[in-house]
Amino acid sequence: MFLAFRKSAPKAVPQVTVPVACAANDIEQAVTEIDSHAASLGREAAEVRGIIDDTTKIAAEQAQAIAALSQQMGGVTVAQSAIGEQTKASRDAAARARDAVASVGKEVGVIVETLRKVADAAGQITQIAMQTRLVAFNASVEAKRAGDAGRGFSLVADAVRDLASKVETSSHHITSQVEDLDARVASLSRELQSGADKDRKSAFHQSLANVEMCVTRIQSASQASHDICGGLNRLMNDIADAMRSTGDALAGAMSRSEAFLTMSEQLIESVAESGVKTENTVYLDAVREAAGQIGTLLEDAVRTATISMDDLFDENYRPIVGTQPSQHLTKFVDIADRLFPQVQERLLGLSDKVVFCIAVDRNGYVPTHNKKYCHPQRGDLAWDTVNSRYRRIFNDRTGLASARNTRPFLLQTYRRDMGGGNFVVMKEAAAPISVQGRHWGGLRLAFHFLACAAAGARRPPASILVTRLRECTGCRSAACTGSFTT
Repeated sequence: MFLAFRKSAPKAVPQVTVPVACAANDIEQAVTEIDSHAASLGREAAEVRGIIDDTTKIAAEQAQAIAALSQQMGGVTVAQSAIGEQTKASRDAAARARDAVASVGKEVGVIVETLRKVADAAGQITQIAMQTRLVAFNASVEAKRAGDAGRGFSLVADAVRDLASKVETSSHHITSQVEDLDARVASLSRELQSGADKDRKSAFHQSLANVEMCVTRIQSASQASHDICGGLNRLMNDIADAMRSTGDALAGAMSRSEAFLTMSEQLIESVAESGVKTENTVYLDAVREAAGQIGTLLEDAVRTATISMDDLFDENYRPIVGTQPSQHLTKFVDIADRLFPQVQERLLGLSDKVVFCIAVDRNGYVPTHNKKYCHPQRGDLAWDTVNSRYRRIFNDRTGLASARNTRPFLLQTYRRDMGGGNFVVMKEAAAPISVQGRHWGGLRLAFHFLACAAAGARRPPASILVTRLRECTGCRSAACTGSFTT
């Protein structure tokens, strides 16, 4: 029996070993597929989050515009009310002017009657002067007949006749002036007095009536405009309420998308921690090693008194005047300029999918960027935003998370703004940088997703991606015309 058992034992070994190996391969394949699906989920979640973020910003801008427009409409409504009040006051003033002019017209009529009486009196004076001159003439004739005895009386008669002639002349002149004045005042009286018949109204009253009619039309138009503005203002308030509701809904959607994105990142990190090689492994290993190298360089600088710990952890970010986007200086920029490029530039050559590699302090401050992004500003905001990225603070969700992470590594998915309305979804591996056991910041390594442009291409196993990053996934031949797209 024992011999039989010994003879049969070797036959059982392949029956047990083969399923275990197959199971291990299946588990690795399953983990790889989970990582792939988690990456796809993260990519879509990042896209959705980015779109929601853009929409939220647009909605906020529109809400501000609506609020400003509503405020302006309120101002227009107030102005229209003021116009209505002024036009009503103008119409009342015109009515008072018409009544006042009518009263003046009546007074002018009295003046006309008085002038006519003056004219009559002047006419009577003229008659008296004529009669006096005639009597003086007769007296002068009789005095001449009397000879020397009537000479004195003749002189008096001549003087009276001359005086009567002058009085007559003055009386004629007064009468002429009074008649002219009477004609003018009578015409003014007719202009100032309004009649019941519109066709027989004076030109003055007709003009005054036209002014009243125009003012009334302005008041009516102002009231109509006031009513329209009131309706628009109410509509603006309704739109503002709807925009606030939309903003709240977008905030909820952002929170949900953030949860999906975080979940996908946690899945990817769990896969990475499992030890199974994936397309992210090479980047995670590289960023952890490089973060340790920068930490060592900084510790050496502190040890040799090149910089003090206080200066190395300086958080007094001093703005550089005239820069837009704003750039800042700290006490450790010089040491960063000397030490960081040797590590950062080397990691750019890890793969052509790497976008940037930067060391940031715990607040997201970038003392020195990759050389291709360290150009002095030109004053062109669009160009400076893309090409002058050093000495800046990136405290967005991804930047702060990478800067303040203290775990061995952090893997994130986010959508990067490339300018001009263009966005690209990327991954970012980060590892903490510590100096003498104190957390200084983190090393950020951003890289594109891998996607083959060849038709019908499928994602290869992670081991192939790790060892052959540039191999086409459609036919798995480096010579294939299919290419990766980012």
